[in-house]
Amino acid sequence: MAGNREKPGGILMNLRQVDVLRDRGAKIADAVRRIGVTRQSYDRWRREHGDQLRRLKALRQENARPRRAVSDLTLDKLIRCRASPSTPKSS
Repeated sequence: MAGNREKPGGILMNLRQVDVLRDRGAKIADAVRRIGVTRQSYDRWRREHGDQLRRLKALRQENARPRRAVSDLTLDKLIRCRASPSTPKSS
């Protein structure tokens, strides 16, 4: 009987979850058991999809800078609008 096959998106999500658990201090064996796969599957996924996970992390970091800049500019604009005296509308 064939086993369950994980989709690549699910594999990346599981690898990310193991990374998060390891950052919180969990051992690899405990983290792998928590996501419900064997250590052998985890090692194979890491070998096959590890580069995709690194690229995903790099893209998230790269996208965080422009997002932060836009949110800062939006906040500055909101502060300026509230600080400036409102002009009456002419009808």
